[in-house]
Amino acid sequence: MSTSGIPVHADVEAAAVRISPYAVETPLIESRALNARVGARVLLKLETFQRTGSFKFRGALNRILQIPEAERGHGVVAFSSGNHAQGVAAAASLLGIPAAIVMPADAPGAKLEGTRALGAEIVFYDRQRDDREAMAAELCAKRGATLVRPFDDAAVVAGQGTIGLELAHQAAAMGASLGQVLVPCSGGGLASGIALALSEATPGAAVHSVEPEGFDGMRRSLIAGCRTAAPGGAASLADALMAPVPGHIPFALAGAHLREGLSVNDEDLARAVSYAFRVLKLVVEPGGAAGLAALLAARIDAGGGDVAVVLSGGNCDPAVLARCCTRVANP
Repeated sequence: MSTSGIPVHADVEAAAVRISPYAVETPLIESRALNARVGARVLLKLETFQRTGSFKFRGALNRILQIPEAERGHGVVAFSSGNHAQGVAAAASLLGIPAAIVMPADAPGAKLEGTRALGAEIVFYDRQRDDREAMAAELCAKRGATLVRPFDDAAVVAGQGTIGLELAHQAAAMGASLGQVLVPCSGGGLASGIALALSEATPGAAVHSVEPEGFDGMRRSLIAGCRTAAPGGAASLADALMAPVPGHIPFALAGAHLREGLSVNDEDLARAVSYAFRVLKLVVEPGGAAGLAALLAARIDAGGGDVAVVLSGGNCDPAVLARCCTRVANP
């Protein structure tokens, strides 16, 4: 790790070695139907096939593996609406470490059930009234536990960046020349980690963050040149992508490694979920489908090289999947 506390490419490479005994090298696939739809070659990175159904396992595991042995017995604490919760719970379970997760009372049922099934203790909070970070800090103080942040942690960002290393290797093996990479974004750990990895592995690729409208803090921050909060508003269909402002560490990387940010609306997200299910035969949650939503909605010019899309999570409640497919019957 650099003295600044900001991860460098070597940290991503070290993370890949560290997590390799546990993490899945997820598939990179191609769909002729999607290629024809957008008029370009598109490669889909299926983090939906990762342990717990999302990319979050990578960063959580990389962080927890670096906790000194003498401190592990005190456990770990996290705050999350679901995917980070499951990633932390799974990593802690594999290593025999207690985990407590501060989760919103209205978190998707599939994510609550998945977190419980992995043996974690759930502490509920109210999104409107409670400060989840303060609650997590109090738990850590009482228990002597280690806080595993969802995105503003150098080890977590480096862990998520291992997706970029895999993507570069797999794309080269498929004879692809990556021009653009679309990555769902909330606090920015995934997008900045992948951009950091690709800055050396595939330096010509332009990495774009994709966020819901109203929660596009990274897009606004890149334009402003400083961390800028999005206005928020009504909850997005992408419940996993509702951080109003990027983390300090992700944004420190974003200025050097991310291109302009993109935003999508709920109709775009529903279309992407429906398209993934009906055409690609994949279950992708709305937040995980943000990159695909941007591609289908032509938020980028798909020319100038092959396009990679990270499908970051597949923990979708059946009712949400059904509503998306009903809402956009012909995606």
